[in-house]
Amino acid sequence: MHICVLGQGYVGLPLAVRAAEAGHAVTGYEPDRARCEALAAGSSYVEDIGDDRLRAVLDSDAYYATSDPQDLKGFDIAVITVPTPLTDRAPDLSCVRDAGRVLAEWIEPGATVVLESTTHPGTTRDVLVPLLEEGSGLVAGRDFHVGFSPERIDPGNPDWRLENTPKIVAGLTEGCLERVKGFYDTVTEVTVPASGLEEAELAKVFENTYRHVNIALVNELSRMAHTLGVDVWHTLELAATKPFGFTRFLPGPGVGGHCLPIDPVYLSHHVKARHGQTFRLIELAQDINESQPDYVVRRLQDALSRRFRRSVHGARILALGAAYKPGTSDARQSPAVEVIDRLRQMGADVTVVDPYLPVTGGGCREIPFEATAADVTVGDFDAVVLLTPHGEFDLDRLAAEAAYVLDTRGVMTAASHIERL
Repeated sequence: MHICVLGQGYVGLPLAVRAAEAGHAVTGYEPDRARCEALAAGSSYVEDIGDDRLRAVLDSDAYYATSDPQDLKGFDIAVITVPTPLTDRAPDLSCVRDAGRVLAEWIEPGATVVLESTTHPGTTRDVLVPLLEEGSGLVAGRDFHVGFSPERIDPGNPDWRLENTPKIVAGLTEGCLERVKGFYDTVTEVTVPASGLEEAELAKVFENTYRHVNIALVNELSRMAHTLGVDVWHTLELAATKPFGFTRFLPGPGVGGHCLPIDPVYLSHHVKARHGQTFRLIELAQDINESQPDYVVRRLQDALSRRFRRSVHGARILALGAAYKPGTSDARQSPAVEVIDRLRQMGADVTVVDPYLPVTGGGCREIPFEATAADVTVGDFDAVVLLTPHGEFDLDRLAAEAAYVLDTRGVMTAASHIERL
């Protein structure tokens, strides 16, 4: 089939490449011309898709990257994988609407459009379908098919990938569901049919709301344990020995990425806007997780004052990691970046080390931690804050050379000069 994937980011590119490997003719539509040119040259900016894998589908002519909407003509299946960010703390569906308008012009009878972008229940039916019908002059469910299949991409996860992660599929009608499932059966090992579009949309935002709320719980627990003088990390290890009724979550500097800081807000905002009700647990979790970077800064500030009788202002601080999770360059909504920004606003001299992030205009200096002493000497810093524990960081060397370390991820052994959050 001719498959079009609109948006070639962390979600869209893996889907496009996988579909091409499965034998489909795939058009990867990416409005960002610089990104499109990189893809056409065989250069991937998504860690989960290596250059060799991208070049293989390019060389076989199974994959084509384009910024020209006319290349969408004649598609059998079109999948929308565009961002759904927050703007002024409210859901922003502008990219979904833009994609719908672009696609509508090229819909032919029998074609299928699937939304993968995370959103609130009702978006596919109430927002996307009207745009597709208006632009095409066709009727959804009768002349063409519409479905929703929430993405479950976890960047940098080597165990759970697109092809072996169960894929929820939903359709506007039974015929739509059959068509959507038929496509995903060719690219994933397991498909899970949903009874309706809204159930599938709600399942996605709830998956991340579940994680968001539980992370907020352990983040607040870590603050309370610190106040009580109790080791929260050992407490969690003990609790995790229970073989039933407990799932282990860990504290950290906050939540980040393209899902956790955003998806629960979509659900909470939708319930309040549509029905005037407050999803209190989500809003409380949001407050806790959003305040976690400030808590990290306060802990570092207290340590500098208590141990060295100095303030954050003027202190030399080494920040390890700026991505939101280890093993990836994804810094979207990263709490590590917020910690770094707050420290700099307080007058600290912060050197940022993240081997996955390129040098940018954002003020981060890329210095591999394994660099020679001439490049970075751990002992020259007043404090080190470990924000993202990339595997490239030499934690033994850090423990031996640092004057003080605040480990926000609990990956180091506590010592007189090493505090865990």
